[in-house]
Amino acid sequence: MSVQLGKCNFDGRPVDPHDLDEVRPLLAPYGPDAEGYLCKDNYGILYRAFHTTKESRRENQPHVSKSGATIAWDGRLDNREELIGKLAELLPDSTDLEIIAIGYERWGTDVFRELIGDWALSVWNPKDRSLVLAKDIVGTRHLYYSVNKDQVTWCTILDPLVLFARHSFRLEEEYIAGWLSFFPAPHLTPYVGIHAVPPSSFVRLSRGNQRISKYWGFEPAKKVHYRTDREYEEHFRVVFSQSVRRRLRSDLPVLAELSGGMDSSSIVCMADEVLRRKEAETPHLDTVSYYNDSEPNWNERPYFEVIEKKRGRVGLHVDVGLEQAVDAHGQNCPFAVTPASGEEAASDFIRYLTSSACRVLVSGVGGDEVTGGVPTPLPELADLLATARLRRLAHQLKAWALDKRVPWFHLFFGAARRFLPAGLVGIPNHKLPVPWLDSGFVKRNWKALQGYETRLSFFGPTPSFQENISTFDGLRRQLACDPLPPAPRVQKTYPYLDRDLLEFLYAVPREQLVRPGQRRSLMRRALVGIVPDEILNRRRKAYVSREPLTAISNDWAHLEEMSRVLVSSKLGMVDQQRFEETVHKARQGQEVLVVSLMRTITIETWLRNVRARSTDQTISHESEISPTTSSTDKTPEATQVVTQSCQPGEL
Repeated sequence: MSVQLGKCNFDGRPVDPHDLDEVRPLLAPYGPDAEGYLCKDNYGILYRAFHTTKESRRENQPHVSKSGATIAWDGRLDNREELIGKLAELLPDSTDLEIIAIGYERWGTDVFRELIGDWALSVWNPKDRSLVLAKDIVGTRHLYYSVNKDQVTWCTILDPLVLFARHSFRLEEEYIAGWLSFFPAPHLTPYVGIHAVPPSSFVRLSRGNQRISKYWGFEPAKKVHYRTDREYEEHFRVVFSQSVRRRLRSDLPVLAELSGGMDSSSIVCMADEVLRRKEAETPHLDTVSYYNDSEPNWNERPYFEVIEKKRGRVGLHVDVGLEQAVDAHGQNCPFAVTPASGEEAASDFIRYLTSSACRVLVSGVGGDEVTGGVPTPLPELADLLATARLRRLAHQLKAWALDKRVPWFHLFFGAARRFLPAGLVGIPNHKLPVPWLDSGFVKRNWKALQGYETRLSFFGPTPSFQENISTFDGLRRQLACDPLPPAPRVQKTYPYLDRDLLEFLYAVPREQLVRPGQRRSLMRRALVGIVPDEILNRRRKAYVSREPLTAISNDWAHLEEMSRVLVSSKLGMVDQQRFEETVHKARQGQEVLVVSLMRTITIETWLRNVRARSTDQTISHESEISPTTSSTDKTPEATQVVTQSCQPGEL
């Protein structure tokens, strides 16, 4: 995953080369292979390369096209052969960058909908003096930008936009609200004035104009119907195999996470099939498995060892129980630009990546959500209700009621309530904001705290399709909060979020994915003979972790001290008394919302880190400011991050 930073002055003023030079030490660890530099007139860009494919080693960036457009590309293009066939002037061994450049010359921004893969790019067009920033449909690559009068600065990591801005930022309250619930919207950052390019969209910037356009979306009318289950199974094997093969495009060894669950095990087993057929570019695949012997309910060893035995290769085993703890200090670690920044990987994992040649990490994130891992009948029942297929609805209600051992009318109400206003049917308990949040904060950020959820519509796309899009948006928000670490460098990729695979899964009938008593029905049927029966037939991998409660108990002194004086309380986000009561309950072993509590602790720790590491004054209490939501309420105190040009680590 290469990185780029660029500046552009729309008023024609030349870019100061010093602005690029001072960021060079910060970008260097992210791109150790090569540097590209261009600073001409009112435009400048610094590029650091991180190579994972043989083609990328022949790329010179930034690239100036025949028309004079300057392109900086970070990505892996999965449909290379298809695009080379459409663009006759290209050769079979053309680099991804050459394909993008020729495609942009011919189709302009329409080329973005043709690109399948993980990518982010910038294009400076000197003819109309405009800048285009774009990202893939999932948002696997980050791309941030900040507009200050007639100047725009952009980067694939957030740190330079904060550390070298030479002006202060207010904290984005909606982002923090999202972090405390179901992750913030993917276009948000923690700072007012710094934005993220949304997935499946491009931003066009010119003097006095900024426009965000969506270039692609799922087609609700696209349906896949076959006569037999066998045809669905064969189609799944084809697109899943293709998705995994695409992630094995590397001239170096590839590393895959192997938890012993259905998601990661299926990826590894399918990857071995692809390697056996000699269809992958990588020389071999290694695995990394995490375990925690201190958790009595987490015994994954027998399952990931089944896969290791099948492939005849033992992977890296990492004991994550040795490295987890609550950090309630926030002052003894490097400056963190986001709440997730500064989270270190396990030391064994760091040593492995440092010593090995692996640069690509394959993750099973998204598998549970898109293949029917949550065994709920509600989307299917909602489809039948919306289309008035009452006889089929009655049959499925009976079948699912027997499987779930609940009255059929409970299932019917569960499906029907998603069409009705929350004011009429109420809000499920798991959707309610946690009780220790400040009431004003909840009111101002209700939408973010609800996970941006909307009710289903009887009209337009099927309810199950609407649910799929909502789940997919949740995955986008999750990935948007995953920062790019400077070390050890590894490029994450996600087979279950492949565009072709998603289009297929969202087009098949819901009953193919989940059936009464058959969670992940299609996936399990399709992978018989590829994935061991012990994995296909194991029960859902779920457990209640004791680690957070143990960490709270072990670090109780610092947590108790922290809960007495909360930065988040002074900023009108958390009710200090209720939070303190909740922490005491957690220590006593009483039932609390542990995940939400740990997130609140993370936010509080981050706010303390921001305050402690700023070069000047982090939190301004001098005057009130209007929140960045549409509410007319005001936060009780200003939230301002003050930065100035500095070297990393000086904050």
